[in-house]
Formats: sequence, C-alpha cells, structure tokens
Amino acid sequence: MKNQPALKSFFGFKKLVATLFIAVPFAALAGVDTETDENGVILAGHDVVAYFTESKPVLGKAKYTAVHNNAIYRFTSASNRDTFTKAPSKYAPQYGGFCAYGASLGKKFSVDGKAFEVVDGKLYVNKNLNVYEIWKKDKAGYIKTADTKWSAIEATAADKL
Repeated sequence: MKNQPALKSFFGFKKLVATLFIAVPFAALAGVDTETDENGVILAGHDVVAYFTESKPVLGKAKYTAVHNNAIYRFTSASNRDTFTKAPSKYAPQYGGFCAYGASLGKKFSVDGKAFEVVDGKLYVNKNLNVYEIWKKDKAGYIKTADTKWSAIEATAADKL
C-alpha cells in the first residue's frame, strides 16, 4: 500500500494525543497530596461544609459527592455539595486533610474526621480527639509551624516522612 507511511504517522499521532490526554491531568495534580482512604474519600467521609455550618462532624452520604484535588468529598445534602463546589478552597481542610498537629512535626498522619476546628475561617483536622487536645493548647503556634513545614512535605508520601 502506498499510503502506509501516512497511516503509521496518523496512528502515531493518535497515540501521542491519547497519551497527552491521560498524562496532562495527572501532571496537573502532581504535588497535591490529600489524606484519603482506599476509596479516595477524604475526612473519613465527613461533610466538610457541616464543619462550618453545624460546628460538628457529620457523616456525608455516598450519593452527594464532589471531587477536589483528587479527593472525593461526601456531603449530607445536594445543597452542601453545591456550596462546596462553588468555593472548594474555602472549605477544603488545610494540609490536604492530614493531621494539623502532625504537619507541625513534619509528618502526615491520617485523621478520623471527628477532631477538627475552624480557625480564622480555615478548617484544621487532627488525627483523633486525643491529638486535638494537645494541638488546641497552642493551635496558633502549631499552625504557624505547620504552615512553614507543609511546603517541604506536601509532595512526599506519608510513609517516607
């Protein structure tokens, strides 16, 4: 066939385009690390908006979800989901949802979703209520330290710290 080189070029181009469509979204997420479970759910399934509106941890429902920074957020209602999707950075937890106290130590600890506090309009979560009791004694100091350390540990896997 005399058009065979043209066909090879066309199919080579298609492979390149397909590879770029797959690779570019993942490259855009590089450096964004979030504390999720094996299913990709953040905050142990608690509704991130409810931390702000109800001042307590409330489990979300699998039927109301949104994805932000490669993490699946669950909500108690479509209204909370819609509130989140309009301004995810306003509600998303600091330090990718990892323990705020752990971040101050240069570590990434998982959280149970029950130990939290909103400070100056930002959500901070901790490993559990016992760790939260330590963190709240000097939360401003721990936040300042964690803010400094986070940029150095954000792109490092938790088990490598």
